[in-house]
Amino acid sequence: MSEIDEKEKVLEDYLKELKSVAVAFSSGVDSTLLLKKAKETLGNENVIAVTAKSCSFPKRELNEAIEFCKKEGIRHIIIESEELNIEGFSQNPKNRCYLCKHELFEKIRKVAKDNNINEVVEGSNMDDMGDYRPGLQAIDEFEIKSPLRYAGLYKQEIRNLSKKLNLSTWDKQSFACLSSRFVYGETITEEKLNRVDKAEQFLLDMGLKQVRVRIHGEDMARIEVEPNEIERIAKKDYREKISKAFKEYGFSYVTLDLEGYRMGSMNKFKNEK
Repeated sequence: MSEIDEKEKVLEDYLKELKSVAVAFSSGVDSTLLLKKAKETLGNENVIAVTAKSCSFPKRELNEAIEFCKKEGIRHIIIESEELNIEGFSQNPKNRCYLCKHELFEKIRKVAKDNNINEVVEGSNMDDMGDYRPGLQAIDEFEIKSPLRYAGLYKQEIRNLSKKLNLSTWDKQSFACLSSRFVYGETITEEKLNRVDKAEQFLLDMGLKQVRVRIHGEDMARIEVEPNEIERIAKKDYREKISKAFKEYGFSYVTLDLEGYRMGSMNKFKNEK
């Protein structure tokens, strides 16, 4: 048995121990694999998917979550979890993610209880342990289970298992909530979130795979793409299309980050606010 097969077995055995689960489901790579394995291991009657709807969660991701659960025959509950209504969240403090996750898991806990589900599970993996992740504190406080971390699975292994299970998300771009596009301490507004959402969707529609549009101040966009895509979008025809679209969305300045996409690039600013 290969190492990844052993980890898959650990994941399955752990889910069996939990008996029934409410999966915090975002339609991303990690939570999709977790939900699929939960369904395979526990059966549809012991699994529900819970997705939080908010202005920091793109509509395309919500639609993908709905479609996946419909296709798999999984009970799907959509809850309202508007982060901007949480006291202090819009000021974008360093513990922003904690404030969001605290409310989110409190609500999912209630959904689980109302549906006679034993445990709430979420999709963080081993790679998440090396970055600044204040949301993990809320996971610990509410005793949320993290089966992928328990099984010792890293992102690439999750992609490999997803491919093995014929999940379309196996090569899906990594995603984090749109609030992560802001420098800590900079006010988050619905208008800015919508602006970033439109800008990233524009880049995805151009065929780019992994993108981030970081917002600095009121009107500057910093685009991150994979390093091998930088030369492509730096060409004149791409530059002109992107600049025109972004300015229509409300940005005055459009910049390209020459370091390319990297996870948590805004965390470098966390000690500057």
